[in-house]
Amino acid sequence: MTAFARRSLDVSTPTGKGQVAFLDFGDPARPVDVVFSHANGFNALTYRHILEPLAGEMRIIAFDLRGHGRTRLPTDTAPHRSDWTDLRDDLLAVLGALTLEKPVVLAGHSFGGTSSLMATHLAPEKVKSLILYDPVLYPNPPGHRIESSPFLDAARRRRSVFASRQAAVDNWRGRGAFTNWPEEMLVDYAADGLVETADGVRLSCDPAWETSSYVAQGQNGVELLLTTPRPTLAFRAEIQSTCTVKADDPRIVANPNLKLVQIEGTTHFLPMERPDLVRQSLRDAAL
Repeated sequence: MTAFARRSLDVSTPTGKGQVAFLDFGDPARPVDVVFSHANGFNALTYRHILEPLAGEMRIIAFDLRGHGRTRLPTDTAPHRSDWTDLRDDLLAVLGALTLEKPVVLAGHSFGGTSSLMATHLAPEKVKSLILYDPVLYPNPPGHRIESSPFLDAARRRRSVFASRQAAVDNWRGRGAFTNWPEEMLVDYAADGLVETADGVRLSCDPAWETSSYVAQGQNGVELLLTTPRPTLAFRAEIQSTCTVKADDPRIVANPNLKLVQIEGTTHFLPMERPDLVRQSLRDAAL
């Protein structure tokens, strides 16, 4: 028996109408405690084995962002996406469509964390606090575009078609970004990260869409974090972190609303490597 239900919401955003798919962990009669957003290229189900053990303690909504998993919203990349306001607006639409009885904890990994931070700046009254797992934050001027990075370069090379889900899992196991992933997480990622085709399966997140997010990530300045309007706990990876501000930065230390902690031995895939830390931080914030 699973501890979550699959649900969806019809939403209207500045870039079009569509349907947002989400996993509802916990008692549906309980008020929503946490809204969780995944990283670029993944989906909500990828984090099931992290979030499911919390279902007896709290209610968590984990949704598929635009262009990912089972969510169906426009994904036009032409001429190019210049920022992540579409992701921010999607989250605001989700918060508006959910029946929220109290402010919620917004939590997210990578661009899921950054879009949560962006949404909080516009709707702080809906947010109790923020938990960010290696958010994407760069010290760049407005309008900056990332033309090369390890994540962007990998997305441009991403294989998108496989003979089957099992073939995909076999291909990913122990390689690259998936080096430290447990088997059950690979299987969950494949379950909602691949769609059936006449010739096998293909990624539900088109590599062109994933790439467009990496190119536009330079818009996300550290000022978003430094001026957070709600209590914020950010975890920074030690290796290849996308959070370019560090815990000992005087601007972080001077902000009583903000705490940044570097987790030694972790990479950008910190939640996969430290699910215990994710679960405990969500407990501390939500309960």
